[in-house]
This record gives sequence, C-alpha cells and structure tokens, in this order.
Amino acid sequence: MKTKTHHSFSSVLSVNPYNDTYVNGVSSFLNVNNSPEFSKEQFAISYLNTKEFINAQIEISKNIPDEDIFDAINSKAYDELALDNAVEYQIQYIETFNNLDEDNRYFHVFIVDPLEVTQTFTNPIEKIKYLDIIIPAPLLLKSLYSKEIIDSGGVHCFIYFQENDAFITIYGDKEFIYTKSIKYSLIDMHERFCELYGERIEYSSFIDFYTTENLKETDSEYKEHFIKLYKELFANVNDILTYAKRAFDIESFDHLYIGSQVETQTKLHEMLEVELNIKASEFDFDYGFQSNDLYVDQLHALMHIYTTLSESQRYEANFTVYHRPPAFIKRASGKLILLTAASFALAFMYPVTYWILTYAQVLQEDILKQEYKEVHNIKITRQSTIKNKEADKAKSLTLLNIEKKEYVTKKNTLIKIHDVKVNYPMKAQLLATLTKDLNKFSVKMESLSYTEVDALKTFQLDLVSSKDRKITKLVQYLTKTYENRFKFELESIDYDDESKAYFSQLKVNIL
Repeated sequence: MKTKTHHSFSSVLSVNPYNDTYVNGVSSFLNVNNSPEFSKEQFAISYLNTKEFINAQIEISKNIPDEDIFDAINSKAYDELALDNAVEYQIQYIETFNNLDEDNRYFHVFIVDPLEVTQTFTNPIEKIKYLDIIIPAPLLLKSLYSKEIIDSGGVHCFIYFQENDAFITIYGDKEFIYTKSIKYSLIDMHERFCELYGERIEYSSFIDFYTTENLKETDSEYKEHFIKLYKELFANVNDILTYAKRAFDIESFDHLYIGSQVETQTKLHEMLEVELNIKASEFDFDYGFQSNDLYVDQLHALMHIYTTLSESQRYEANFTVYHRPPAFIKRASGKLILLTAASFALAFMYPVTYWILTYAQVLQEDILKQEYKEVHNIKITRQSTIKNKEADKAKSLTLLNIEKKEYVTKKNTLIKIHDVKVNYPMKAQLLATLTKDLNKFSVKMESLSYTEVDALKTFQLDLVSSKDRKITKLVQYLTKTYENRFKFELESIDYDDESKAYFSQLKVNIL
C-alpha cells in the first residue's frame, strides 16, 4: 500500500484474526465493527502474532546483486535454520543498516508456514474476501517513530500481552532489532495463576480481577499469587533483555513500554520499573484517533497508523495471499474477451494478412521442432548420467546404513551397561523417601506399581486423602524438593461420595 491509500479507498478495516475483532477507520475516527462485510472501497489490514513466524538475522555478501538477494536469503534460510525442504515457506525480509561490516549486508528475515496463514485467516476471509496487508505484529511499532509519537532515540523495549500471545520487541535508534514470543499470553497467565493458587478458577474470573482490581489497593485472596505471577514474568523479561544485550551489543535500555490487549488497573509499568530499574511507561499512546470505545487494542490503532505511512516510512513485509483481483485487462477473462474482439477484427482484414500470419506460424513451428530435437538429445544424455549417479548413491547409502546399524548396536549396548552399573536406582530407598513425604502431608497410599518402558522408570502411587488440597500441596512440595531427581505427573483428583475421600494417581518418573 502506498501513500495514495486514502485517495483510493474510503475506509480502512483492521483485523485481529485471533479474537475475530474488526475496527473500521474513516478519517480520524475508529469504530468497532462486529459485522464486517466486503467492500471494494475498503482497505483491509491484519497482522501475524510473533509465535506464528520464525525470526532470524541473516548476512549476505555485498557482491550479490539486488535481483538475486531474495534467492540468496531463501537458500541461506533453509540451510542455516534447518527448514523442512518439503514445505514452501513464505519468506519476507527487511535490511538493517546499523552495522560496520564492509563485506556483508544484514537482513531480518521473517518466515511463515503457508498453512498457518490459511488456518489463521479462514474466518476473516469468509467475511471480507480480501486482505491487502498481513504484517508481523512487531513491525507495526515502526509507525510510532515514523509519526513521531515516540520522538526520542536510544534503545526501547515493548512488552505487550494478548489473549493468545505475548511478545517482547526491541527497537534501537528507531529501527527494529529483535522480537520474541513469550509464554505469558492472558491464557498462559491464567494457567500459571491456577498453578500458583493451587485451585482452578474460571478464566472469566481471572480476567475480571486482571482488568478491575489494583494490586496496591485490593485485599483479595488472589493478590499474593498475582504478585508471584508478575515477578516470574519480570524475571523472564530480564533474562531476555540480558540475552539481547550480549547478542546485539546493547549497552543499556533507555525505556520500557508494557501493556495488554485489555485494560488493567494495576500499574504494571511501575512494578516493572522497580523490578528491572529501567524507566518504564504504559504501552498506551495518543495516536490522534477518536473512538466510541474507552479502550482500543493498541495493535488495532497501530494498524490504522501504518496505513497512513509512505513506503519509506514503514517496513514492508507483506504475507497476504488474499489479493484483490487485477484490473479487467489483466484478468484471464478480460484478456479472453479482448482477444475475441481482436479475432473478429482480424476476420474482416484482407486475406493476405492471414496468409502472412500462416507462413510465419509455419516458420515458427519448424524452428521449434529443431529446438525440440536438440533439447531432447540433451535430455536423454542427462537422464543417463543421472541414472549412473543414482546407482552410485544407492551403493554408498547401503554401506552407510550398515555402518549406522553397527554403531547403534554398540551404542545401545554401552548405554545398557552404563545404566545398570551407574544409574540403577535403589527402589526401596526411593520408596522410603516418598513415604515420609506422604506422611508429612497426611496423604495415604492405597497401592503401588512400578514399570520400566524404554529406559523410563516409573512408580505409580494410588493416593487417598480427606482433602484435595493436601494432595496438591504434596505435589507442589515434591516437585520443588526433588526437581532434579524425579518428574511428577498428576492428571486429576477424583472425589468418592461413598467413602468421602479424594483419590488420585501420582506418577513418579525417575530422571
């Protein structure tokens, strides 16, 4: 989309395919559209979540001409990132110019499985038919600098939570540096909160507390566990920032922005600033739009800002496969109609024109026949060469497979010997240890079984308790105490009305 967008289209429709929300923009007014429909006067834009694509930095020699850049990046991406050659990935890239390498050019590469695009946008396409732009979400942030909504330089980090994804994106000197999806979407936060709380609460209750309660003011029983959740989140953010400093030679971060798809009363930026000792603000900018809604998803606003920019002001990485049909004269049907009209016109021309065209056609046929003979001879020669090479390859593969089988046999034998001599666990001692812990939490063991499958040693304990909290606290204690010795699996806790007791099966995998 070029700067003429507003002249070509009467409105812009932004699409969030992950929660099926649509925001229509006319001039500077945004309005949520719950029932979008196709309109040829409407420009449509959407985005891909960070977890939907692979992001990497690839270097290419400066000696490669511009027309060969895509092929070079495509080939190197498959080799360096070990992509599946059976899949024809969609690859887009942007060049980075903040390097001092005189021999190479550097590109940020974005790689998407076409099947992910098809599955993600099935519902929107049924409603609006076309999508002019599908861009990776982190690249939308360039608009904040192009429109001077953020006019300061330095290194900035953006953290944004959505229902199905959460991402961290780093910009330096107003240019994209790095992005990463983190496992702290609102759905992931809900799951982790239930683990910390020890009981499962409804997702709607979790979101209600998240959006309406301020942790500084509330006395809710959820407060302590939300604080733990946020501290884990901030620790994860700190680890990523530490990695980015080393990987991209960043001295320090000048500003952090944190926000979410839904509004929250808790001042997350204040907590983040205290935890990381870096100046932080809310990810909530003044874009100059008017809206009926009290709170607009920042990504919707960024998409509308993006459509107002020229090509030189934004990043171009368009993954759409839902293009508008070409102009009439460029369509196959249009060409057919024009060709038919031309045929009628030719039918009324002088016969000599027909004779000349026929003679030219015969000459062209003779030339093609001669070319065919030459190409056919080359084909036969190359097929013969290929067959010889394939025979040699088959012999080599046979020898290689024999060597591989011998290697695997010897390796497995050594592994079994090592397992028996070094890693064989003392079952009685292990059981004694676990029994003490059961008694500590007043949990009884009804029965016990032991299995070994493919070198995986597993105890299965059938537990009985008067309260389900005793079992959950037991599992929390065991998981923390024996983190590097055992792996504990507890699928469910069932209540028996007749015995008035809780039953569960605890699997203990010996590491």
